[in-house]
Amino acid sequence: MLIRLPDDIPSSEITPEQVYVNRRSFIGTAGSLAMGALAAPAALQAMSCAPTETGQEREKITDYEAATTYNNFYEFGTDKDDPAVQAKGFRTKPWTVRVEGLVKSAKTFDIDELLRGLTVHDRTYRMRCVEAWSMVIPWQGVQLKDIIARCDPLPGAKFIEMTTLLDPSRMPGQRRGILNWPYREGLRMDEANHRLTILATGMYGKPLPNQNGAPLRLIVPWKYGFKGVKSIVKIRFTDTMPVTTWAESAPDEYGFYANVNPTVDHPRWSQAKERRVGNFRMINTQMFNGYASEVASMYAGMDLRKNF
Repeated sequence: MLIRLPDDIPSSEITPEQVYVNRRSFIGTAGSLAMGALAAPAALQAMSCAPTETGQEREKITDYEAATTYNNFYEFGTDKDDPAVQAKGFRTKPWTVRVEGLVKSAKTFDIDELLRGLTVHDRTYRMRCVEAWSMVIPWQGVQLKDIIARCDPLPGAKFIEMTTLLDPSRMPGQRRGILNWPYREGLRMDEANHRLTILATGMYGKPLPNQNGAPLRLIVPWKYGFKGVKSIVKIRFTDTMPVTTWAESAPDEYGFYANVNPTVDHPRWSQAKERRVGNFRMINTQMFNGYASEVASMYAGMDLRKNF
């Protein structure tokens, strides 16, 4: 299988080819080379560097082991290695997605029905976490705009809100009052309909792992990672900006837009630089995570320090 990358990274920054992420650290070791070789699909062993859309630059893909063991998914624990352990027995079949709000007809879709007939895209994206680490991940998924069309929103819909499953018996992190569960995220309709925005169903040519948001998660590559709501069970269309989980929990630290902006510091750290998982070297963070040529026009005239 050849991973095709038609719509992705306009940068030449480098991620180490083979990396093993140890608990709470970014440590590349010689032993990780063997670990990565066992964990990653054969196609990625043959092609660890992904071409960008220009065909001139290449960027190395983050090791599969790192991308699936160093995760933020508080429903399964707050340590980075908790989700890979706590989500092992998480059941994703059967799975339904409720569509409601400003739509022609509210409906509950079986996930197979929701996705049936839609084109699955291969998209390798740079993913930037607000905590100043980043990865380069090959995703597989459908464009969110195709899902939106299937949901038949009314003309008055200006925002889309997505919600994670609420089930503390299956998601042990929800037994703690860390956040106001269930997890909720949202986008403006123009952001949701952008060609780069996808709902991922897989990564590295494999089905999406539980700890990475199975069976359906949001990917918006020009925004910080907390925007990527996981294990989605509800989609709601609304004419008002939805209250999102992190903006509700810590409004001085996390805004609705979550656009990667290296000139706006998080209250507890700078956003000007980042490091790829597995590499201690800091690199400059790019505006809109390097996707400015694709998305900046959507925010023309906005104060991106106020609307963070």
